[in-house]
Amino acid sequence: MNNARPVTIIMIEDDEGHARLIEKNIRRAGVANEIVAFASGTEALGYLLGPDGSGLASAGRMMLMLLDLNLPDMTGVSILEKVKNNPHTRRTPVVVLTTTDDEREIQRCYDLGANVYITKPVDYDGFANAIKQLGLFFSVMQVPETE
Repeated sequence: MNNARPVTIIMIEDDEGHARLIEKNIRRAGVANEIVAFASGTEALGYLLGPDGSGLASAGRMMLMLLDLNLPDMTGVSILEKVKNNPHTRRTPVVVLTTTDDEREIQRCYDLGANVYITKPVDYDGFANAIKQLGLFFSVMQVPETE
């Protein structure tokens, strides 16, 4: 028996234009899941790990994270590290969306447990296309439950 709960998409993106474009393309791809958006790493970690930082706030939550690496207050890599090192959030799939195409940075994200790494092309058409494909990815993806 499958009591699949809806997956909440956590979007951590400080660029408002990019955030709107990501959401628009996810919707256009037919994904109706709730999107909770954060413009800073501090806010996002507060939500994901809770005020005490234990991660218990996310126990049992079904989430999928869209993570920009270049945030104003901290790096996306440090958010990825905290999320993947926490027993309550470590199974959360993470899609890294960034303008960085530095090979070492990409490898580091995969080493830390990122599931997908998408380089945001500077041109909006290319970026929209990448997000559209991501939308299709969401609709078929099974997300494991957090502990």
